[in-house]
Amino acid sequence: MLERPSQQHHGRSRRRATITRVLLVVMLLVLAFLLGIAFARTLDERPQPDGVVTNVRTLTPFPQQPPARTVTVTVTTP
Repeated sequence: MLERPSQQHHGRSRRRATITRVLLVVMLLVLAFLLGIAFARTLDERPQPDGVVTNVRTLTPFPQQPPARTVTVTVTTP
């Protein structure tokens, strides 16, 4: 008779451990789900590329001096 209450107590602690594990797993799954939603919303809020981007710049050339002399080169091939 003395052994019976200890077995019941052992059964209760085993049940509590099981319930605690189940709750912990459920909480971890909910956390993973919420993190997934947050990640998906972050991806959706990114700026979308619109395709081709054209930048137009006007370059002003440096002032040039006229050439000092002109040289003509003639190349003949056989």
